[in-house]
Amino acid sequence: MMRRRVSTALLVLQASVVALVLLLAAYVAAHGQQLSQSQPKPEATKTDAPAFDQARFDRLRAEGAEAIMNLDYEAAKARFAEMAHEFPDHPGGSQYLAAALWLKTLNSSRRLQSGIYNTDSFYEGDEDKVDPSVVAQFRELTRTARLLAQARLKKNPDDVEMLYFLGATEALKSAFEAAVERRFLGAWRDSGDAVDLHGKVLKLDPNYHDAELSIGMYDYILGDLPWLYRQFARLHGDSGSKKRGITELERVAQQGKWARDDARVLLIPLYKRERRFAEAAANARELAAKYPRNYIFKLEAADALVSQAETARASDAAQAAKLEQEAFATFESLLNERPPRGASSSKQIDQIHFEYAEALFRAGQMERAAREFVAASEVANAEPSLATMAHLRAAQSLDLAGKRADALTQYKAVLARPDVYKAHDEAERGLREPYRKQSASDAGGDDAAGAGAKSADVKN
Repeated sequence: MMRRRVSTALLVLQASVVALVLLLAAYVAAHGQQLSQSQPKPEATKTDAPAFDQARFDRLRAEGAEAIMNLDYEAAKARFAEMAHEFPDHPGGSQYLAAALWLKTLNSSRRLQSGIYNTDSFYEGDEDKVDPSVVAQFRELTRTARLLAQARLKKNPDDVEMLYFLGATEALKSAFEAAVERRFLGAWRDSGDAVDLHGKVLKLDPNYHDAELSIGMYDYILGDLPWLYRQFARLHGDSGSKKRGITELERVAQQGKWARDDARVLLIPLYKRERRFAEAAANARELAAKYPRNYIFKLEAADALVSQAETARASDAAQAAKLEQEAFATFESLLNERPPRGASSSKQIDQIHFEYAEALFRAGQMERAAREFVAASEVANAEPSLATMAHLRAAQSLDLAGKRADALTQYKAVLARPDVYKAHDEAERGLREPYRKQSASDAGGDDAAGAGAKSADVKN
């Protein structure tokens, strides 16, 4: 019982990770709030520096954001480095460079899809240690951004844009701590600081709806706490509401100036958590159409369709089959697409095979699932931890398909690799006796083996 309570507490932190990972991915994609919208222009003096070139700043921000949303991190880095050089007194360049570094780190470790943050194994393991030089570089960039924003706020404490940038920097630190370093308590504190700063933004400018991104997520997180934890939060002056949080994000999606797509990104995992799978799929499809080079949105849409099919299966088998076929067609399309001549692909093929396999597993198509898991493990540049988990899931699928001899081969392949996410324990158990699904929830990756496997899609 105590372990279950601890697990529940970890799910609270999980929600914050989902919030922060997608919040900052979305924030980087925002095109930016112009100074003229919220700040009066100071009167010129003889000692004034050259006027701030807002148009150029916004162009660099927009181009970098577009590159980020299309997973082109090198192009984004180039735009943000130019921004930092041309606008050395503004925190934007350093902050966006930090965000690009963070998102590139997540993408390389297959952690950009929201499914990873829905499993306990992400919160229990410590196998994946980030390069210390990446951590040092990130901290220096966010430190620079924070100091530049604070310097501007000393001159004008009501500078709405600088409050927004400072809050976003705190959120970015929180996201990195949680999703990369997995220092959850520190991440939670920094996310609270971000929300406080964005609350000040809204007090100064109630129409600055973009600031509601972090506030809406924070409301949802607190509202998602178990009753006892909600009471503890209230004692410390915090309250939340899942319904209010989603409403706030939906308002940003409808009324935000620069962050409408950002809110749609955030709503995808929340709709899934609330079993509003059709809405999650619709948001993901819209984003996939707008950012065609970002295969993650297509994976999110397919995952939502598979979940929607599971819900529909008992009452409408034909509709469930239709939804599954659409999801499977999405995976096939991603695997068969070729980048334009001269362009490199940003797709992680091992991740796509793995996600496809999980969808087939959930649909009960065990032999096809096993083939896709094996394919994920055999991709030339397969992420090592994902490859290990792919062997494990292939073995479990083969056991369920009645192919015990083939399953044993895959369990042995797991044991021949470095242990990750307790895969060796599961493989040794599989060698002793055939794998059996514990419950219907296993298909979604909620038991010990399934959770570890589901997390492997983007975790490492």
